[in-house]
Amino acid sequence: MKTPCEFWAEEVMPNLRANVARILYSKGLTQAKIAEHLGITQAMVSKYLTGKYKKLGGELGREIEKVSEEVAGLILYGARKEDVVRFLNRKFFEMFKSGVLCKGYLEYVGSTDESLCGEIFTEEPSRTQILEELSLALNELLRDEKFLELIPEIRSNFAYSLPNPKEKNDVAAIPGRITVVKGKVYALPPEFGASEHMAEVLIGLSEIFPEIRSVLNIRYDEKISDALRKAGFKVGTVEKSERSEEETVKLILDEFKKKGVLDAIIDKGGFGIEPCVYIFGKNPVEVVEKVKKLESLL
Repeated sequence: MKTPCEFWAEEVMPNLRANVARILYSKGLTQAKIAEHLGITQAMVSKYLTGKYKKLGGELGREIEKVSEEVAGLILYGARKEDVVRFLNRKFFEMFKSGVLCKGYLEYVGSTDESLCGEIFTEEPSRTQILEELSLALNELLRDEKFLELIPEIRSNFAYSLPNPKEKNDVAAIPGRITVVKGKVYALPPEFGASEHMAEVLIGLSEIFPEIRSVLNIRYDEKISDALRKAGFKVGTVEKSERSEEETVKLILDEFKKKGVLDAIIDKGGFGIEPCVYIFGKNPVEVVEKVKKLESLL
């Protein structure tokens, strides 16, 4: 019997590489450059771009398309090959655990024993993995000159939680926040327990929409409000002028309860509270993608 790793290598990876090649080509990369990034020949890139490969369908095919977009984003951000490999390894385990990849594997080997994948893949993401993913996304923001204009007076923080966080130390964030030093964006490496406010937001969200595990705050003004609308983001609003930090967290969570999964929440500020926008995502890379989309519309 073939193993899950063989299924991933023989059936899934060709689809993923083909999707990534198509995305990178649409962004202007040459076939030679795409081949270099993917570790394959230029002839294989050409084959992928002309659709000459066995395509995955159904739920698994759709999920691989999403992962391909994330991988292409990492490559375009300038991520190291080692970072992309780590990201794909994590996705491999996540997708088997979720059942999406397991169904395809069971069909591949002709089995109906759905407990097989659950017995093999039981690990939760480690704290090291969480820090690595957050660091990767943070580094992209540090390289992004446009992000400098999005940092509020209170500075930005960027957080990413373990699945089902229960306390502040289950949420990684930036010590001292993302700030500006000599006209450039600066931040210390992320740590667990570095932001009580962001931790409270993500802990509360985990009880409503556990898939939302990352958040970043940026400045707010009418131009950014306009860009949120043009981007087609689903947005909530907090408007109460006098409130404590605990009330702010409750108001953010109330917006999710009323409106469902949101891309962003505008906090219009109040007495002693600077207006800002919270950008949410399943992971830090998704949050940065949303920030990039906003920047393109400003």
